[in-house]
Amino acid sequence: MTKKQRKELQRIIIAAAVFFVFMIGENLGVFPFMENKLIRFIIFLVPYYIVGKDVVKGALHGIKERDIFDEEFLMTLATIGAFAVGEFPEAAAVMLFYSIGEWFQGYAVGKSRKSIKALMDIAPEYANLLMEDGSTKEVDPSEVNPGDIIMIKAGERIPVDGEILEGSSMVDTAAITGESVPRSARPGDSIISGCINGDGLLKVKVLKKYEDSTVAKILDLVENASSKKSKTEKFITRFARVYTPIVVIGAVILAFLPPLAIAGLKAAGILPEGAVDGGLLEWIRRACTFLVISCPCALVISVPLSFFGGIGAASRAGVLVKGSNYLESLGELSVLVSDKTGTLTRGEFKVSSVIPEEKREDILQLAAYAENFSDHPIARSIKAAFNKDIDEKLIKSVENISGQGIRALAKDYEILCGNDKLMRENGIDFVPCKEAGTVVYVASDGKFAGTIVISDTVKAEAKEAVSSLKKSGVKEVIMLTGDRKEVGEAVARELGLTRTYAELLPGDKVSIVEELEEKLLKNEKLAFVGDGINDAPVLARADIGIAMGSMGSDAAIEAADVVIMDDDLMRIPQVVRIARKTLSIAKQNIVFAIGVKILVLILGALGIANMWAAVFADTGVSFICVLNSLRALKE
Repeated sequence: MTKKQRKELQRIIIAAAVFFVFMIGENLGVFPFMENKLIRFIIFLVPYYIVGKDVVKGALHGIKERDIFDEEFLMTLATIGAFAVGEFPEAAAVMLFYSIGEWFQGYAVGKSRKSIKALMDIAPEYANLLMEDGSTKEVDPSEVNPGDIIMIKAGERIPVDGEILEGSSMVDTAAITGESVPRSARPGDSIISGCINGDGLLKVKVLKKYEDSTVAKILDLVENASSKKSKTEKFITRFARVYTPIVVIGAVILAFLPPLAIAGLKAAGILPEGAVDGGLLEWIRRACTFLVISCPCALVISVPLSFFGGIGAASRAGVLVKGSNYLESLGELSVLVSDKTGTLTRGEFKVSSVIPEEKREDILQLAAYAENFSDHPIARSIKAAFNKDIDEKLIKSVENISGQGIRALAKDYEILCGNDKLMRENGIDFVPCKEAGTVVYVASDGKFAGTIVISDTVKAEAKEAVSSLKKSGVKEVIMLTGDRKEVGEAVARELGLTRTYAELLPGDKVSIVEELEEKLLKNEKLAFVGDGINDAPVLARADIGIAMGSMGSDAAIEAADVVIMDDDLMRIPQVVRIARKTLSIAKQNIVFAIGVKILVLILGALGIANMWAAVFADTGVSFICVLNSLRALKE
């Protein structure tokens, strides 16, 4: 809760306390001084002023800016009308209820979506510029130009996009692509800013200025994507732009046209003098009653309460929805796009197969001894699969061959453990593996031993979640991933996804989401699910951004509109069902509230509905809408 929201809440509590104390006291007869009309006016003006002064200021500002017909203007005009006809408690109550509804709405949707403090960690602080004399100079990345040569040491973040001239390494791309397994980088390969150089010294030719590099674009996307995002206007504001002028014009016509017409008819002798009782003051009073009846209190309460109920139900289900407009968009969800690693999969790499299977133990043993001293994700998964004690005394030597793998002398064997390039350069006649995943070839004393395939594990609930989403009316479930095409397609087949896009950078994901959104119909929405810093731009750009709250990055959670607190994918179809039910209840409340309002307005104009009838209709409709909204609290 912000400082401003706390201050507004304090004002509401004080105003409510004053209002109910005097309202109850007046009804019980304990405040005889309230029989004085002036004192009664002043007493109920106090809570009205406490909560309504900003609304009145907003209405006056709208008049000054010639943007008159909004809910603030109607609220101000209606409550002044109530004061004018002597209905002081009604005027104060209406303004109080309106302020409460506005506070809850502001609290629900007021979360900032532009915070990128966590994302700033991927921004490089410096670049090692290679000088003509062979020395290096530490400069700001923005000072480096295309064509310059920079040196990137082990453990340093890559400052700008470039091409490797000399050196090989394993580059950690997790911050950009979201993939946990580092990628090999060798001369001729392109590397992107924001990634971390693993274990080798790289000499790199700069290809782009810092402001045009990948990391700068990610920061810019997150900061500016929110401005592109289509936001649902508040229903009351849209409705008031039509409703308010009609009501105001109707009240003016009601106040002056009938008495003028009656006076004219009497002057012409068509009506006798005593045929119609009352005069101009009676019609003005009726017009003020008409304005009080027109007060949108029931609408103001019913619309947000429906969504607050839905937000509450989602919260109990472990889903944080940052605003009622996002819940409404979830109710219109047509396409769900998801990241792979950490979202549909666990982000935990394990040995999925050993080829040939009959030599599994021998192959894993060779690889485990070779990888024993490494803390690389591939090495950890191999040692976990071997799951036996390793006698380190039997390991004589270990050589890390950058970009290829490991050569080790262990158990009197020369063991090669790495990729296809390692096999080729050492003349090993190996059998290429086409399985999806990270492939590790193992050779012993110059002979090919076998293959280990390491892959990310799909979340147990992922397939059921995809199926449930389709049953709930979601037309397409699409996956975007920075991983290899073979890996992406294998996961898509396993989960029954509509389609998949692979080998993507964050900017590519944003472009694909924009293309998919352009194809949607007017009342269809697209949601993106992700968990990493690299997903923040597309989370901010999509109609609805859904982040994993337990394992997700702070930047992804800040950029998202919906947060799955326990990372359970089954929460997504659950919150979609809650949203669709909530949207249905909100529409019921809108139709009911407007229908009753129009009926009583007509009766008020005819003089059939007096002020008490207006109060009853307004509060009665509100009460019924509140009861209906409570249904949204349950799935």
